[in-house]
Amino acid sequence: MTELKRRPLPHDFHPPVPSFTVTSEDVKEGAVLRDAQVQSAGNTSPQLRWEGFPAGTKSFAVTCYDPDAPTGSGFWHWVLFDIPASVTELPAGAGSEGFEGLPEGAVHARNDYGSKDFGGAAPPPGDGPHRYVFTVYAVDQEKLGPDADASPAVVGFNLRFHAIGRAQLIGEYEHPKEG
Repeated sequence: MTELKRRPLPHDFHPPVPSFTVTSEDVKEGAVLRDAQVQSAGNTSPQLRWEGFPAGTKSFAVTCYDPDAPTGSGFWHWVLFDIPASVTELPAGAGSEGFEGLPEGAVHARNDYGSKDFGGAAPPPGDGPHRYVFTVYAVDQEKLGPDADASPAVVGFNLRFHAIGRAQLIGEYEHPKEG
């Protein structure tokens, strides 16, 4: 296993919580991301569906994180929270331009591109495969606390104390070295 694959995931530093199931028509565990989820191709947030979350869930949060980005701190591609507990699926594109299917009340925090939406995979050419960790958090309150101007770190801080369950799906993408 390469050094890239040993970098921790953000919730590795959070207390353990029960897991539940997240599936996607667009992202398959361990498989290469589709062009639709690549910034230069489709830049479209994937369809996600979840089930089996803990009783007491009052809202959900969804993130996409690349722990293998050459930044020293990874790269946040998507930070969405305050998804109502009645919502158990996001259609493809809910986090992308137009926000079709985005549940009322859901809040996008800024990602590391500096925008408040989903930003697709864009690893540097020749940097090897990167993991894209899509995580759905079951949250113990309807409103997590931060607003749309929060950084991913502030949202993560709040999730550390309010997540009561977590589900993840990891896809990969590599941009081959040019020339």
